[in-house]
Amino acid sequence: MTTDWLSRHLDDPDLVLLDCTVDQQPDDGGGLQFMSGRPAYDHGHIPCAGFADLTGDLSDHDSPLDLALPTQEQFCSAMGALGVGPGSRVVLYDGGLSVWAARVWWMLRWVGFDRAAILDGGLGVWTTEGRSLSTDPTTPHARHLNPAPRPELIADRDEVLAAIDDGTVVLLDAMPEAHYRGEMALFARPGHVPGASNLSAFELVDESGRYRPHDELAAMVDGDRDARTITYCGIGAMASSAAFVMARLGFTDVAVYAASLQEWAADPDNPLSVEDL
Repeated sequence: MTTDWLSRHLDDPDLVLLDCTVDQQPDDGGGLQFMSGRPAYDHGHIPCAGFADLTGDLSDHDSPLDLALPTQEQFCSAMGALGVGPGSRVVLYDGGLSVWAARVWWMLRWVGFDRAAILDGGLGVWTTEGRSLSTDPTTPHARHLNPAPRPELIADRDEVLAAIDDGTVVLLDAMPEAHYRGEMALFARPGHVPGASNLSAFELVDESGRYRPHDELAAMVDGDRDARTITYCGIGAMASSAAFVMARLGFTDVAVYAASLQEWAADPDNPLSVEDL
């Protein structure tokens, strides 16, 4: 979805525009803290946008993991409160590299909702182009969204563990290359899941934050488009961006390991590799 299109359709009655920004800051232990992006949203957002809080209603707060998946019913209830219903056309954006928007996009697919798009370049491109921002609160018209479950779009720890020795399943690490190599650790231990190849979400976008052209992405993401593929990262956001790109390229069986390295690296029984690319 382009900024030009969005600027012409902001007043469409079926449009639900959502800012999905999450603020991340380094913590004292060398890892990351994930905080609501609502303060940035309140400071200035695209006119008519609501705020989808991945650290709030869109997470399971009974889990020890950050941004843990809620149940599909909880997620649909939260999205309905934001105005998303069966006839809605949803556009998602964030203030980063679209990884948080991609996380919400993938969760919507997970509950069977396909009328969603990501604003290419997000808030960064919108503001660079000199387009207006608003500080006005948005009051959505609540709607009812029922899940039509697609459980195959989410992988868990056991499926990832089994995939290590399953030559038919492709594992993709969407973390930066230095983290993949084990040169840095933002979670409990450095490295990547054995057998995983690296497809950094940072490389999927250009200097402006827009996704690279289709032919460039196709050259970067080669392979069997019908093979079972599991993407992961640190917390399931960059993995969602990689999965978003793969879905656009025609890959038919992609799942996101939503708990990703924050779960995997915390358990010493889960193997990690630090060999070079």
